[in-house]
Amino acid sequence: MKYYIITFGCQMNESDSERIAAVLEKIGYPKAQKIDGTDLIVVNMCSVRQSAVDRIFGLCQKFAKLKSQNSKLKTILTGCILKEDRKKFAKKFDLILDIKDLPNWPKLEKLKTQNAKRKTISRFKNYLVIKPKRSNNFSAFVPISNGCNNFCSYCVVPYVRGPLVCRDYKEILREIKDAIEKGSKEIWLLGQNVNRYRSKSKTINFAKLLKMINDIPGNFWLRFTSPHPSDFSNELIETMAKCEKVTPYLNLPVQSGDNKVLKRMSRPYTVEQYKNLVKKIREKIPGICLSTDVIVGFPGETKKQFENTVKLFKQIKFDMAYIAKYSPRNGTMAAKMKDNVSHQEKEKRYNLLTESLKRTALEKNKKYIGKIIKVLATEKKNDFLIGKSFHYKTVKFKGLKNLIGRFVKVKIIEADFFDLKGKLSQPTVC
Repeated sequence: MKYYIITFGCQMNESDSERIAAVLEKIGYPKAQKIDGTDLIVVNMCSVRQSAVDRIFGLCQKFAKLKSQNSKLKTILTGCILKEDRKKFAKKFDLILDIKDLPNWPKLEKLKTQNAKRKTISRFKNYLVIKPKRSNNFSAFVPISNGCNNFCSYCVVPYVRGPLVCRDYKEILREIKDAIEKGSKEIWLLGQNVNRYRSKSKTINFAKLLKMINDIPGNFWLRFTSPHPSDFSNELIETMAKCEKVTPYLNLPVQSGDNKVLKRMSRPYTVEQYKNLVKKIREKIPGICLSTDVIVGFPGETKKQFENTVKLFKQIKFDMAYIAKYSPRNGTMAAKMKDNVSHQEKEKRYNLLTESLKRTALEKNKKYIGKIIKVLATEKKNDFLIGKSFHYKTVKFKGLKNLIGRFVKVKIIEADFFDLKGKLSQPTVC
């Protein structure tokens, strides 16, 4: 009996899927390479946007067809699931399980196999203690916390993930050391509000944790996501500047460039405070690449308020931005507001902001032409290897598949809006 996992959403969900894989393999399920012919399908769901939920409904039709071909097939839904959606999916999945209850999954009768192993993991109270089955040996997702206390008016995370719970720093360090010993070249620290991390003893904050990880011997890069502007301390900025393994890349969500919209979003900062924070970061870390998250068409957003977001983009000059068209999520405060920006207007604003971003991104990327940079090769697509630079720029170049998972030197020869194209430089491996 084989398992197959379908993951939607953020890196935290990807990390959760690695722990799900570890549990399933411990109880006797080997991994299937494709969905056809598998005996257990696990869908790790995201609820941040309605479009992600709609995709699950679309998959259910495929699952029904697969079940008609295999009567033993079981389906599980887990991840970030709103109560309302849980009721809707109850008849479409064999089991709907809480990710936090992962240590107890092996006890379920429906998951028992003929070759079930006696080994149990139910002694763990926190599922994040479960040792993950990494999807590769060169990049490791390491959750340092789970949940969020912010309750931004548009966001479902506090409802589906619960309140902020931080892992013990010693446990985090052990997981990272293990990943590095097994060859990881890139460590991602994960949390819905990653920079609000505090150890149980309250003595280790996020900046101190970064310093401790940076001091671990090894040739690796250290990245993190997602931080909150309100929790970005001067100590954290200083630590990032001093730690040579912490990469000069930061995704700093702004969500809107208008103060009134930010207030309706329950974001506890102003545009001016955000701009001042960016200024401090750039002064201490020259050349840092900055990306952001933003929502267009939030309830009540006027054309003038949207123009303020465009203005902010022109002022900040982001390297990248993840732009979302607002969609109401049941249970949030924003869902009670009148969604009075039409779909057509949201689409228009999305396109306008994307065009503004493209101009800035291309301008910044052109500065890399002619430079030789260090790249971590992560995959091969068509005839090109794809990788990420120290500054988290996407780089395409031709090379052998055996370079995946290794640091290589690449000379940049072309620049596009959101990626760079180069050729291997000698010596190749670094």
